[in-house]
Amino acid sequence: MSDSSMIYRSLGQQGPEVSAVCLGTMTFGQQTDQADAHSQLDMAFERGINFIDTAEMYAVPPRAETYGATETIVGTWLRRQARERIVLASKVAGPARSLGWIRNGPLALDRANIRAAVEGSLRRLQTDYIDLYQLHWPERNQPMFGQWQYDPDKERVCTPIRAQLEALAELVAEGKVRHVGLSNEHPWGVMEFVRCAREFDLPRVVSIQNAYNLLNRVFEYGLAEVCHREQVSLLAYSPLAFGHLSGKYLANPVAAGRLTEFEGFGQRYSKENVQPAVAAYVALAQSLGLTPVQLALAFVYRRGCVASTIIGASTRAQLAQNLDAWVVTLSADALEAIDRIHLRYSNPAP
Repeated sequence: MSDSSMIYRSLGQQGPEVSAVCLGTMTFGQQTDQADAHSQLDMAFERGINFIDTAEMYAVPPRAETYGATETIVGTWLRRQARERIVLASKVAGPARSLGWIRNGPLALDRANIRAAVEGSLRRLQTDYIDLYQLHWPERNQPMFGQWQYDPDKERVCTPIRAQLEALAELVAEGKVRHVGLSNEHPWGVMEFVRCAREFDLPRVVSIQNAYNLLNRVFEYGLAEVCHREQVSLLAYSPLAFGHLSGKYLANPVAAGRLTEFEGFGQRYSKENVQPAVAAYVALAQSLGLTPVQLALAFVYRRGCVASTIIGASTRAQLAQNLDAWVVTLSADALEAIDRIHLRYSNPAP
């Protein structure tokens, strides 16, 4: 790894040391073929990134035809690397999203489903262990992926969090998983996982992977305090808001990208204040002599609550642009200007 400017942080209390930028891989096997994916992985590693994030569900958008394709592509690259130099993260898909091709449609995050998911991921990734294994979304009823209100009328029976941790504990004891984490979680869930780990001597979650960007700073409202006090690290995904914060959809609403290529994708960004908020951030970037991408990424890269920022790209050129933004530092005046826009358009894409 040759980028001396990259910094590294430990996740949670005793988690792995990871680069402050993580390579997300959800385009691999859909928008990005294996050759281009391997080229992106090589570039990221050369630029100091030791942290790769994937999931059994990927590629995205999820389809039966591409289920597991991303892990398979990552696995063919990983087998050529010194395994101990890579921090590899993956995720188990939970229920409630009509993904009937995954384990016949997972009905729970129970022992059988978690174990089957891990075994499948290990085969596709061609490795004996996963450094960070994450629950992709909670099994219980809660708002997620653009939903923004909790509805108690949708309560359902689900696997207790203690039982989920016990299933993960078996995999940790067997050496198949080294650390565990959460994704798309809320404050109550984080606290319950921490409580169960403490009370029943189970693996403690080291991280939470949630959306965090200029259009969605919901993490700051409740989770930031919880995660700071309980030492759970934020892995921020979607820092460019699925391309919205690049500004490309302002001039051309049908510009090439995931949002226009896949119908119904990224619904969280269809809310009415997204476009005026994006326009304000684009104008701010221009006034600072930055590109919109540099502004959006620099904000997340250096945010105190973020341990590592997950970036993804469909092409090598896009990845280079995202990596180049690592060296951009925003002034105090720029950060104040960002907060003024945030207070005018608070979380238009929660």
